[in-house]
Formats: sequence, C-alpha cells, structure tokens
Amino acid sequence: MKCLVVDDEMLARERLVRMLRELAGWQVCGEAGDGRSALDLGVALAPDLVLLDIRMPGMDGLEAARHLALLENPPAVIFTTAYGDHALEAFEAQAIDYLLKPIHPERLQRALEKAGRLGAAQLQGIRAEDIGSRARTHLCARSRGNLELVPLDEVIYLQADHKYVTVASAGRQILIEESLKSLEQEFPGRFLRIHRNALISASALRGVEKNSAGHSCVVLAGTDIRLEISRRLLPDIRKSVRQTPVLSP
Repeated sequence: MKCLVVDDEMLARERLVRMLRELAGWQVCGEAGDGRSALDLGVALAPDLVLLDIRMPGMDGLEAARHLALLENPPAVIFTTAYGDHALEAFEAQAIDYLLKPIHPERLQRALEKAGRLGAAQLQGIRAEDIGSRARTHLCARSRGNLELVPLDEVIYLQADHKYVTVASAGRQILIEESLKSLEQEFPGRFLRIHRNALISASALRGVEKNSAGHSCVVLAGTDIRLEISRRLLPDIRKSVRQTPVLSP
C-alpha cells in the first residue's frame, strides 16, 4: 500500500520514512512539508494512506484532511502530532488513528494494521461541521479528479443554486456542495447575507446601487457583477456600507 508522509519538520518526516521502509507491505510514495503540498501530492500520487501532521504553517493537517476527503477515492488518514490536545478533533475528522510524537515503531505498526483493515472509506464522511470551530483557510471543489482551491481571502461572493454554491473570486468560479447556512455559521463576520441565496465578503462591499429594474444591488470590489439585495436585508447592508472604511476597488 502507498503512503504519503506529511510533516513540516524534515527530521520528523525522515524518521517516519525510515520506519515505514522497515515495515512489509508499505511503500513511501511521497513526502510533503505543508497541507497545500499534501493536497497536490494526494491528487498526483493517489496514496492509500496519509501520515499527516496536524500543526503546520499555512494549511494545517485537519484542514488538509477535509479537502482530501473530497477526492473520488480519498486516502485513509493517520494524524501525527506532538500535542495531545487535538485528539478529539482528529477522531471527529474520522481519522484512522492518532499518533503522538515521538512515534514508536510498534505503535506505528498497529496504526498501519488498523488502516489496512478499515481502508480509505473512513474519510468519506468528513464535512465542514465535523471539526467544530476550526475554520478553513480555503474552500475546495472536486473538478475532473483534481482539487481546486480558493483562498478565503479571495472570495468575493457565494451564491446558492439548488444543491451547489458558486464560490466567486476575481477571474474564476468554482462549485462546492455545501450550504450557505453552514458557510455563514463557519465564518461568522467574514460574510454578509444579502439574500436567501447569496452571501458576500464583508471586505469586498463597496456600496449599494439601483439596477435598471429599480432593485437595490451590492457594489463589490473585484467584480462587475451586481447581486440583488432582499428588501428585508437592505437596511443591514446600508448600515454595513456606512461602517466600511473607504478602500480602493
């Protein structure tokens, strides 16, 4: 079985690689030093298992696991960390196992045997709400077998259409299978609701104007698209405009 080793500490990665190479039935197919690289290699290498550190700069292991779960054939995950305070979050993320550093060869072997029995299906149930208050840094969609990521800081608006939500940033859009309600709850204060089918980035709000039909719409930085504001929410949006610092488009 193929295993991807992910840890931002090179010595920790090298130690895990050495231990894996001494165990029959496992092949180290790649190494990564951060969560974003782990996603790229997860797509390119299709590992059966990812040994995934939790605390890493940028995208941490918990978020990387949630994005890996979107793959058509998601890998099983075993979290590794020097900190015991993430154990509950790890198992809420449906990880196969959770290993505290320094990892002993016997403990690693037991975790790998468990992974071999349970397989990749363990990750298929991960959803945004599974990791409580830990907010993501990116939104992610599966596209032709790949993972397409949009950093939250680049999101301009979110618009619902049936079971999908369009995530719009400057120059591109992706479709994700999440609800506006769950996104609004996960990122309080980051997005403003302007309609039952739309949220906008609070930082992108620049003003309110009327369209040709006389309906009030938001003016947003980074796009020429004007989204309609519901009459019920218009007073809140006007208030937000007044409180927004004047920024360049």
